Amino acid sequence: MAGITMCEPLKLYNLLNQCRCVSRLAEINYLCLIDARETRDYNTSHIITAKNVKMDSEGKFLLPVAVEVDSMQHMVVYDSNTSCLQEQGRAVECAEVLAKASLYPVHIVRGGFQRFSALYPFLRTEKIMYTITELENLKTYPVEVIAGLLYMGDQKQGTDSNILKDLKINAVISISLSDTLESRSIKWSQTILNIPVADSVESDLYSNFERICSFIGSHINMGSRVLIVSRQGRSRCSALTIAFLMHHLKYTLEESWKYMLKCKPTMRPNTGFLQQLSEWELHTMGTKVTDMSEPHF
Repeated sequence: MAGITMCEPLKLYNLLNQCRCVSRLAEINYLCLIDARETRDYNTSHIITAKNVKMDSEGKFLLPVAVEVDSMQHMVVYDSNTSCLQEQGRAVECAEVLAKASLYPVHIVRGGFQRFSALYPFLRTEKIMYTITELENLKTYPVEVIAGLLYMGDQKQGTDSNILKDLKINAVISISLSDTLESRSIKWSQTILNIPVADSVESDLYSNFERICSFIGSHINMGSRVLIVSRQGRSRCSALTIAFLMHHLKYTLEESWKYMLKCKPTMRPNTGFLQQLSEWELHTMGTKVTDMSEPHF
Protein backbone atom coordinates (compact mmCIF):
# COMPACT_ATOMS: atom_id res chain seq x y z
CA MET A 1 0.00 0.00 0.00
CA ALA A 2 1.32 3.40 -1.00
CA GLY A 3 1.27 6.43 1.27
CA ILE A 4 -0.88 9.54 1.03
CA THR A 5 0.60 13.05 1.04
CA MET A 6 -0.57 16.61 0.48
CA CYS A 7 0.87 18.51 -2.45
CA GLU A 8 0.77 22.17 -3.38
CA PRO A 9 -1.11 23.31 -6.51
CA LEU A 10 2.28 24.15 -8.06
CA LYS A 11 3.17 20.45 -8.17
CA LEU A 12 0.03 19.55 -10.09
CA TYR A 13 0.51 22.54 -12.40
CA ASN A 14 4.01 21.33 -13.26
CA LEU A 15 2.85 17.74 -13.75
CA LEU A 16 0.26 18.97 -16.24
CA ASN A 17 2.88 20.92 -18.19
CA GLN A 18 5.70 18.44 -18.74
CA CYS A 19 6.68 17.87 -22.36
CA ARG A 20 8.89 15.48 -24.33
CA CYS A 21 8.32 16.69 -27.89
CA VAL A 22 4.60 16.36 -27.09
CA SER A 23 2.69 16.71 -23.83
CA ARG A 24 3.44 13.93 -21.37
CA LEU A 25 -0.28 13.72 -20.63
CA ALA A 26 -0.47 11.50 -23.73
CA GLU A 27 1.62 8.83 -21.94
CA ILE A 28 -0.73 6.15 -20.67
CA ASN A 29 1.03 5.59 -17.32
CA TYR A 30 2.20 9.14 -16.60
CA LEU A 31 -0.58 10.88 -14.63
CA CYS A 32 -3.94 9.86 -13.27
CA LEU A 33 -5.80 12.93 -12.00
CA ILE A 34 -8.97 12.17 -10.04
CA ASP A 35 -11.74 14.65 -9.28
CA ALA A 36 -13.41 13.40 -6.09
CA ARG A 37 -16.20 15.98 -6.07
CA GLU A 38 -19.86 15.32 -6.81
CA THR A 39 -20.58 14.59 -10.47
CA ARG A 40 -22.61 17.78 -10.91
CA ASP A 41 -19.62 19.87 -9.76
CA TYR A 42 -17.28 17.95 -12.05
CA ASN A 43 -19.58 18.46 -15.04
CA THR A 44 -19.72 22.20 -14.37
CA SER A 45 -15.94 22.61 -14.45
CA HIS A 46 -12.85 20.56 -13.58
CA ILE A 47 -9.08 20.54 -14.02
CA ILE A 48 -7.96 19.55 -17.50
CA THR A 49 -7.75 15.72 -18.07
CA ALA A 50 -9.26 14.94 -14.63
CA LYS A 51 -11.52 11.90 -14.32
CA ASN A 52 -14.56 11.97 -12.07
CA VAL A 53 -14.48 9.24 -9.44
CA LYS A 54 -17.33 6.73 -9.30
CA MET A 55 -19.00 5.21 -6.25
CA ASP A 56 -20.75 1.90 -5.63
CA SER A 57 -24.27 1.42 -4.26
CA GLU A 58 -22.95 1.67 -0.70
CA GLY A 59 -21.25 5.02 -1.30
CA LYS A 60 -17.73 3.59 -1.46
CA PHE A 61 -15.25 5.04 -3.95
CA LEU A 62 -14.28 2.79 -6.86
CA LEU A 63 -10.98 2.55 -8.71
CA PRO A 64 -11.04 4.41 -12.05
CA VAL A 65 -11.96 2.26 -15.04
CA ALA A 66 -9.30 1.53 -17.69
CA VAL A 67 -6.51 2.93 -15.52
CA GLU A 68 -3.57 0.77 -14.40
CA VAL A 69 -3.35 2.28 -10.94
CA ASP A 70 -0.52 0.00 -9.84
CA SER A 71 1.80 1.25 -12.60
CA MET A 72 0.77 4.91 -12.73
CA GLN A 73 3.74 7.21 -12.03
CA HIS A 74 1.66 10.02 -10.55
CA MET A 75 -1.66 9.61 -8.73
CA VAL A 76 -3.27 12.94 -7.79
CA VAL A 77 -6.67 13.56 -6.18
CA TYR A 78 -8.59 16.72 -5.40
CA ASP A 79 -12.00 17.64 -4.05
CA SER A 80 -13.48 21.08 -3.43
CA ASN A 81 -11.14 22.44 -0.75
CA THR A 82 -9.42 19.83 1.44
CA SER A 83 -6.35 21.43 3.02
CA CYS A 84 -4.94 18.70 5.29
CA LEU A 85 -4.97 14.92 5.71
CA GLN A 86 -6.89 15.22 8.98
CA GLU A 87 -9.97 16.36 7.08
CA GLN A 88 -12.02 13.25 6.39
CA GLY A 89 -13.46 14.60 3.17
CA ARG A 90 -13.98 13.07 -0.25
CA ALA A 91 -10.37 13.57 -1.38
CA VAL A 92 -8.94 11.69 1.62
CA GLU A 93 -11.47 8.87 1.33
CA CYS A 94 -10.77 8.49 -2.38
CA ALA A 95 -7.00 8.64 -1.86
CA GLU A 96 -7.22 5.83 0.71
CA VAL A 97 -8.85 3.57 -1.89
CA LEU A 98 -6.28 4.46 -4.54
CA ALA A 99 -3.35 3.99 -2.14
CA LYS A 100 -4.31 0.35 -1.60
CA ALA A 101 -3.73 -0.35 -5.30
CA SER A 102 -0.92 2.10 -6.12
CA LEU A 103 2.82 1.47 -5.87
CA TYR A 104 3.51 5.20 -5.68
CA PRO A 105 2.35 7.82 -3.17
CA VAL A 106 -1.09 9.30 -3.79
CA HIS A 107 -1.09 13.10 -3.64
CA ILE A 108 -4.01 15.27 -2.53
CA VAL A 109 -3.99 18.83 -3.88
CA ARG A 110 -3.98 21.29 -0.99
CA GLY A 111 -6.98 23.58 -1.22
CA GLY A 112 -8.63 21.40 -3.84
CA PHE A 113 -10.35 22.68 -6.94
CA GLN A 114 -11.15 26.02 -5.36
CA ARG A 115 -7.52 26.96 -4.79
CA PHE A 116 -6.11 25.40 -7.96
CA SER A 117 -8.70 26.99 -10.24
CA ALA A 118 -8.17 30.37 -8.58
CA LEU A 119 -4.41 30.16 -9.29
CA TYR A 120 -4.69 28.59 -12.75
CA PRO A 121 -8.15 29.41 -14.18
CA PHE A 122 -6.85 28.69 -17.71
CA LEU A 123 -6.47 24.99 -16.80
CA ARG A 124 -10.18 24.57 -16.06
CA THR A 125 -12.40 22.84 -18.60
CA GLU A 126 -15.72 21.11 -19.18
CA LYS A 127 -14.16 18.61 -21.60
CA ILE A 128 -14.34 15.01 -20.40
CA MET A 129 -12.95 12.77 -23.15
CA TYR A 130 -9.64 13.19 -25.01
CA THR A 131 -8.12 11.33 -27.93
CA ILE A 132 -4.41 10.58 -27.90
CA THR A 133 -3.91 13.18 -30.62
CA GLU A 134 -5.69 15.81 -28.54
CA LEU A 135 -3.51 14.99 -25.54
CA GLU A 136 -0.35 15.15 -27.64
CA ASN A 137 -1.35 18.58 -28.93
CA LEU A 138 -2.35 20.12 -25.62
CA LYS A 139 -0.65 23.45 -25.02
CA THR A 140 2.01 23.19 -22.34
CA TYR A 141 2.90 26.17 -20.17
CA PRO A 142 6.31 27.07 -18.71
CA VAL A 143 7.04 25.23 -15.47
CA GLU A 144 6.61 27.18 -12.25
CA VAL A 145 9.79 27.38 -10.18
CA ILE A 146 8.79 29.81 -7.42
CA ALA A 147 5.04 29.98 -6.89
CA GLY A 148 3.51 33.00 -8.59
CA LEU A 149 6.89 34.58 -9.28
CA LEU A 150 9.38 32.62 -11.42
CA TYR A 151 8.75 30.46 -14.50
CA MET A 152 10.96 28.62 -16.98
CA GLY A 153 10.18 27.54 -20.53
CA ASP A 154 11.18 27.40 -24.18
CA GLN A 155 11.39 30.11 -26.82
CA LYS A 156 7.98 29.27 -28.28
CA GLN A 157 6.30 29.73 -24.91
CA GLY A 158 8.15 33.00 -24.46
CA THR A 159 6.55 34.37 -27.62
CA ASP A 160 3.01 33.12 -26.97
CA SER A 161 0.94 36.15 -25.99
CA ASN A 162 -1.80 33.97 -24.48
CA ILE A 163 0.67 32.18 -22.21
CA LEU A 164 2.20 35.48 -21.10
CA LYS A 165 -1.28 36.84 -20.39
CA ASP A 166 -2.50 33.72 -18.56
CA LEU A 167 0.58 33.63 -16.32
CA LYS A 168 0.58 37.44 -15.89
CA ILE A 169 4.27 37.59 -16.89
CA ASN A 170 5.85 41.01 -16.32
CA ALA A 171 9.39 40.31 -17.54
CA VAL A 172 11.00 37.82 -19.93
CA ILE A 173 14.65 36.79 -20.00
CA SER A 174 15.59 35.21 -23.32
CA ILE A 175 18.91 33.37 -23.68
CA SER A 176 19.59 32.98 -27.39
CA LEU A 177 22.56 33.72 -29.63
CA SER A 178 20.63 34.41 -32.84
CA ASP A 179 17.02 35.19 -31.93
CA THR A 180 15.84 38.14 -29.87
CA LEU A 181 12.29 38.53 -28.63
CA GLU A 182 12.00 42.08 -29.99
CA SER A 183 12.35 40.68 -33.50
CA ARG A 184 9.11 38.75 -33.13
CA SER A 185 5.89 40.25 -34.46
CA ILE A 186 4.19 40.43 -31.05
CA LYS A 187 2.97 43.48 -29.21
CA TRP A 188 4.98 43.34 -25.99
CA SER A 189 3.85 44.71 -22.65
CA GLN A 190 6.64 42.89 -20.79
CA THR A 191 10.13 44.03 -19.91
CA ILE A 192 12.53 42.01 -22.06
CA LEU A 193 16.15 41.11 -21.32
CA ASN A 194 18.03 39.35 -24.12
CA ILE A 195 21.20 37.42 -23.25
CA PRO A 196 23.14 36.49 -26.43
CA VAL A 197 24.72 33.20 -25.34
CA ALA A 198 24.91 29.97 -27.38
CA ASP A 199 24.17 26.54 -25.90
CA SER A 200 27.79 25.44 -26.08
CA VAL A 201 30.18 24.06 -23.46
CA GLU A 202 32.54 26.91 -24.41
CA SER A 203 29.94 29.66 -23.86
CA ASP A 204 30.35 32.05 -20.96
CA LEU A 205 27.11 32.21 -18.98
CA TYR A 206 28.84 32.88 -15.66
CA SER A 207 29.55 36.53 -16.42
CA ASN A 208 25.79 37.09 -16.74
CA PHE A 209 24.81 35.46 -13.43
CA GLU A 210 25.16 38.56 -11.25
CA ARG A 211 23.26 40.78 -13.66
CA ILE A 212 20.45 38.29 -14.19
CA CYS A 213 20.04 37.49 -10.50
CA SER A 214 19.76 41.21 -9.81
CA PHE A 215 17.22 41.60 -12.64
CA ILE A 216 15.05 38.71 -11.41
CA GLY A 217 15.36 39.75 -7.78
CA SER A 218 14.28 43.32 -8.47
CA HIS A 219 11.14 42.09 -10.18
CA ILE A 220 10.02 39.34 -7.82
CA ASN A 221 10.70 41.53 -4.79
CA MET A 222 7.93 43.75 -6.16
CA GLY A 223 5.67 40.75 -6.78
CA SER A 224 6.28 40.83 -10.54
CA ARG A 225 6.41 37.57 -12.47
CA VAL A 226 9.48 36.59 -14.49
CA LEU A 227 9.80 34.00 -17.27
CA ILE A 228 13.22 32.63 -18.32
CA VAL A 229 13.37 31.01 -21.76
CA SER A 230 15.91 29.44 -24.09
CA ARG A 231 15.42 27.64 -27.40
CA GLN A 232 14.41 24.24 -25.97
CA GLY A 233 14.02 25.25 -22.34
CA ARG A 234 16.47 22.63 -21.09
CA SER A 235 20.08 23.86 -20.85
CA ARG A 236 20.64 27.61 -20.81
CA CYS A 237 17.47 28.65 -19.00
CA SER A 238 17.82 25.88 -16.40
CA ALA A 239 21.42 26.94 -15.71
CA LEU A 240 20.29 30.53 -15.11
CA THR A 241 17.39 29.40 -12.95
CA ILE A 242 19.68 27.23 -10.83
CA ALA A 243 22.08 30.16 -10.47
CA PHE A 244 19.23 32.32 -9.22
CA LEU A 245 18.08 29.72 -6.68
CA MET A 246 21.63 29.54 -5.35
CA HIS A 247 21.81 33.32 -5.10
CA HIS A 248 18.29 34.14 -3.87
CA LEU A 249 17.49 31.15 -1.65
CA LYS A 250 21.10 30.41 -0.65
CA TYR A 251 20.79 26.84 -1.90
CA THR A 252 23.85 24.78 -2.69
CA LEU A 253 24.29 23.64 -6.28
CA GLU A 254 23.07 20.17 -5.32
CA GLU A 255 19.99 21.52 -3.54
CA SER A 256 19.16 23.77 -6.49
CA TRP A 257 19.70 20.91 -8.95
CA LYS A 258 17.36 18.55 -7.09
CA TYR A 259 14.76 21.29 -6.70
CA MET A 260 14.84 21.96 -10.46
CA LEU A 261 14.52 18.27 -11.28
CA LYS A 262 11.24 18.25 -9.36
CA CYS A 263 9.99 21.18 -11.45
CA LYS A 264 11.28 19.86 -14.78
CA PRO A 265 12.90 16.39 -14.85
CA THR A 266 14.18 16.94 -18.42
CA MET A 267 16.19 20.05 -17.50
CA ARG A 268 19.91 19.62 -18.23
CA PRO A 269 22.56 22.37 -18.31
CA ASN A 270 25.46 21.35 -20.52
CA THR A 271 28.74 20.33 -18.86
CA GLY A 272 30.29 23.76 -19.42
CA PHE A 273 27.41 25.51 -17.65
CA LEU A 274 27.52 22.92 -14.87
CA GLN A 275 31.17 23.77 -14.21
CA GLN A 276 30.27 27.48 -14.19
CA LEU A 277 27.53 26.75 -11.65
CA SER A 278 30.14 25.06 -9.48
CA GLU A 279 32.20 28.26 -9.63
CA TRP A 280 29.04 30.23 -8.81
CA GLU A 281 28.57 28.06 -5.71
CA LEU A 282 32.05 29.10 -4.59
CA HIS A 283 31.07 32.74 -5.18
CA THR A 284 27.71 32.55 -3.36
CA MET A 285 28.62 30.13 -0.56
CA GLY A 286 32.28 30.99 -0.08
CA THR A 287 33.19 27.34 -0.68
CA LYS A 288 32.43 24.48 -3.07
CA VAL A 289 29.97 22.30 -1.17
CA THR A 290 28.62 20.11 -3.95
CA ASP A 291 30.37 16.90 -5.06
CA MET A 292 30.18 17.00 -8.86
CA SER A 293 30.91 13.26 -9.11
CA GLU A 294 27.49 12.36 -7.70
CA PRO A 295 25.46 10.28 -10.22
CA HIS A 296 22.55 12.75 -10.43
CA PHE A 297 24.77 15.32 -12.20
